[in-house]
Amino acid sequence: MNIHLFLPELALLAGCLVAFCMTIGKAGKNAMRVSILCAALAYTLAAIWALPLKGNLFYDAYRVDLFSQMVKCAMGVGFCLMLFFGGEIKGIEGDVKAEYYFFLLTSLLGLTLLVSSVELVTLFIALELSSYSLYLLVPMRSARDGQTWHVEAAVKYLFFGVASSGIMLFGLSWIFGLTGTTYMSGVLPVLHTVSSQPVGVMALVMLLCGMFFKLAVFPFHFWTPDVYQGASNETTAFISALPKVAAVAVLARFCALAAPDSIALPSLLTVLSVCSMFYGNLTALVQKDVKRMLGFSGIAHAGYILLGMVTLKTWGFATSLYYGIGYLFMMLAAFLVLYTVAPNGANVNVKNLNGLSRRSPLLAFIMTVSMFALAGIPPFAGFMGKFMLLTSAYKSGYVLLVVIAAINTAIGIYYYLQVVRAVYAEDEANTADAPVTTAGTRVAGVCLVAITLALGIMPETVVDMAFRAMQAAW
Repeated sequence: MNIHLFLPELALLAGCLVAFCMTIGKAGKNAMRVSILCAALAYTLAAIWALPLKGNLFYDAYRVDLFSQMVKCAMGVGFCLMLFFGGEIKGIEGDVKAEYYFFLLTSLLGLTLLVSSVELVTLFIALELSSYSLYLLVPMRSARDGQTWHVEAAVKYLFFGVASSGIMLFGLSWIFGLTGTTYMSGVLPVLHTVSSQPVGVMALVMLLCGMFFKLAVFPFHFWTPDVYQGASNETTAFISALPKVAAVAVLARFCALAAPDSIALPSLLTVLSVCSMFYGNLTALVQKDVKRMLGFSGIAHAGYILLGMVTLKTWGFATSLYYGIGYLFMMLAAFLVLYTVAPNGANVNVKNLNGLSRRSPLLAFIMTVSMFALAGIPPFAGFMGKFMLLTSAYKSGYVLLVVIAAINTAIGIYYYLQVVRAVYAEDEANTADAPVTTAGTRVAGVCLVAITLALGIMPETVVDMAFRAMQAAW
C-alpha cells in the first residue's frame, strides 16, 4: 500500500488513539485540547501536501485525488480554526470534555473517509462513523435552568439520522441489484443506461437520502432547527459547517452517476431546491434565537447548493463545491461570535447582540462579514457563490429556478441584516460586559474574515481547482 496517500487519515487515527487513551486516564482538558489541535494541524498539513497525489487504496475502494484532497484541506482548516476559538468548550459538562474531544475527532475521521470512498459499502460505513459521533456530541451539552433542549435535539437527530440511513441502505441494495457491483466505477456505466427508468431513479434517489440528511435538504430537514438550538455552540458550529461540505462533495459524485440527458433526477432536485429555499427563508424570518435562525437558513442554503447539481454538468458540480467551501467559513465566522458572546455557553437571541459594536468592535465586524456573506452581498464568498450557481443553472435552461432563487436571496437579506442592525444598534438597556476575546479567538476571526473575503474577490483559483477536481473524480 502507498502509505503516503493515507497520511491525513493516519494523522487523525493517531489523534483518535491518543484521545481515547486520555479518556481512560485523568488527562487535563488543556492536555487533551493540545493533543487534538496537534492532530488537526498534522491532518491539515498532510492533506495540503497530498493535494497533487493520486491513487487507489484498499482494493480500489478508497480513492485519493484532487477532488477528495481539496475537501479534506477545507475541512482541516475549518476544524483547526474552530478549535482555536472554541477551545474552552464552555457549553459541555465538565466530566465528559475528554470524551467530547474524542468524538469530535472521530466524526472528522468519518467525514474524511466519506469523501474518498468510491465503494458504496465503505461509503456507508464512513457516513455512519461521522453521524454516530455527532449523535453522541449533542446530548453532552450542560443542562441549564432545567432546560432539556439538548436531550430532545439528540433524540430527533438520532431518529431522523437512522431513518435516512435505512433508506440509503435500501437504495444501495437496489443499486447492487441493478448493476451487480458496489464499486462506483462499475455502477457508473450500467446506471447511465437505466437512470432514465423509474427503478434507476428511485435507486439513486434513495441512495442520495444520506447526503440530503447531512445537507438538511427539504424534507430531510426536520432535525436541523432543534439540533442547532439544542446542541452546544461548539457542537452546532461543527455540525453546521464540516458535514455540509463533505455532503456536497459526495452528492456531486453521486449525481455524476446519472446520465447527462436524464430528466427525472434534475426535476426532483429542482423541486427539492425550491422547497428548501422557500421553507428555510420564510421560516427564518420569524426566528429570534440566532442559532435556530441559522438552522433554517442552512435549509435554504442547501437549496442554493442544489442549483449546481440540477445541471448534471461538471461546471455546476464545481460551483456547488465552491459554494460549500465558502459556506463552511461563513458559518464558522458566525459561530465564533456566538461562542464568544454567549455567557457560559448559553444560546444567543438577536436582542443579545444589541450594542455589540460598542462592546467589541472586532466581533461586530466579524459578525457583519458573516451575515453579509450569507446574504450574498459583495464582495464576499456568498455573493460569488450564488452568482456562479445562478449562472450555471441559467446556462442549463433553468430560468424559472434562477428567478425563484433570486427572490429567495432577497428574502434572506432581510433576516441577515436584522442581525447586523442589532449589532450596531445603541441599546442603553443592554448592560452586558464586553466579551472576553482570547488571542486564539482574534486569530481565528481574522483568518475566517480573510478567507471569506479572498474567496469572494479571487474565486478563480478555488473554482478552477474544483472544476479540475470534478473532472478527476471519475
